[in-house]
Amino acid sequence: MLRITDARTGEPTDATPARRGLTRVEAHVPRPDATGLRVLLVADVLVRALEISGTPVWTVLTGTEGRAELRARATALGIRPFEDERDSGSGLGEAQVLRVCAPEAGSADSAGEDDEAGRDETASGLRVEVAPADADSGVADDDERASALRLALLTCPRREPLRLDEAALTDAEDTLRRWRGAVATWATRPSGPIPDPVRQQLRAAWEDDLDVPAVLAVLRKVETSGTVPDGARFETYAYADRLLGLELTRDIGRETLS
Repeated sequence: MLRITDARTGEPTDATPARRGLTRVEAHVPRPDATGLRVLLVADVLVRALEISGTPVWTVLTGTEGRAELRARATALGIRPFEDERDSGSGLGEAQVLRVCAPEAGSADSAGEDDEAGRDETASGLRVEVAPADADSGVADDDERASALRLALLTCPRREPLRLDEAALTDAEDTLRRWRGAVATWATRPSGPIPDPVRQQLRAAWEDDLDVPAVLAVLRKVETSGTVPDGARFETYAYADRLLGLELTRDIGRETLS
């Protein structure tokens, strides 16, 4: 079961206390900057983790300036749409509320008049904090490199500040190119099930406070494993990509068709 550290208490808590109960994931994004993109991306991955476990999810976007710009950049990053709070109406009887935000988002002093964070301080639910991100000029704005940006944003633990520069983006591009090529090759081999220890490692990683870097570490181990057959490697990467959203299977068949 997915457990999330509640930033208000510092305690790990079940993300879904009611089995199969509707869960509201609310992304609080004041601005469409690098930090805002990181917050929304963490919310997107959180939704994916909940859905993999069979939890119905209702997603809401709050507190955003430059909403159209944010949505355009989010689409390029493969982040699925969140409802505008003003269009979502009142609660639907959700069993849990998860509010994803930067650390300062709950401060009344740092919020505008339309900010709902003050309500969050007294509302029930879990507070999922995401540390700020900073990007060199142009690094976060190139839609042609959006998949690499997504990977670069996911590589660092969400509670640690993140600095994005050209070197980080290039490294992410190289990793994606290598993994997509490998997955396309493994897809031509006889299929095989994901080894139970590997599946358990993946689930243990993302169910432990949404530890995406640990998920990536498992994939790196599988990539160079001398014991996992290629068909099982393919299934492992395809399974993990349900969480990561990196389009790791994108290049399957491309060489054959070209």
